[in-house]
Amino acid sequence: MASEDQDVTDDRAYFEALYREHYPAVLRFAARRTDPQSARDITAETFLAAWRRLDAIPRAKELAWLYTTARNMLIHELRARTRRSRLDDRLRAQPTIQPRDPAEAVVDRLYAQRLLEALPAKDREALQLVEWEHLDISTAAQVVGCSAATFRVRLHRARRRLAAEIGRAHV
Repeated sequence: MASEDQDVTDDRAYFEALYREHYPAVLRFAARRTDPQSARDITAETFLAAWRRLDAIPRAKELAWLYTTARNMLIHELRARTRRSRLDDRLRAQPTIQPRDPAEAVVDRLYAQRLLEALPAKDREALQLVEWEHLDISTAAQVVGCSAATFRVRLHRARRRLAAEIGRAHV
C-alpha cells in the first residue's frame, strides 16, 4: 500500500514538473496553428492525455511526445470543425419554413368545425373516424356497427357532402 502511495506521489511530482516546464511551449505550438481559445483547449487536452498516459511518455523526449499529442488534438479539432462547417452549410441550404401565424390555425380550425357541423351526424362520424382517428374502413365499420361495404358508401357520401359544403362556402 505504501508503495502505491509513493508511486502516485512520484507520478504527480513528475507530471507537475512536466507541466511547469513544457506548458508554455505546448501552448505556443498550438497558438501558432489555431485561435487562442482553441489553443488553450488543445493544450489542456494534451496535458490531460499526458496525465492519463504518463507511463507512455519517453523520459528524454517529453516535449516531442507532447507536440505529437497536441498535433493529433489539432488534427482532430480541424476534422470536427470541418464536419460542423459542412453541417452548417447543409442546414443553411435547407428551405426556411416560415412560422405559421397561430391566428390562421384558429381560423382554419373554426372553418373546418363549421363545415363539419353542417353535415349530418353519420357523415361527421365517418369522416372523423377515418381522417382524425386514422382508422381503416373495416375498423371504422366495426366501431359504428355496420359492414365495411356500408361504411365505405357512407364515407364516400360524407366526402361528397363535405366537398359540396366547401363549394357553397366559397361562393
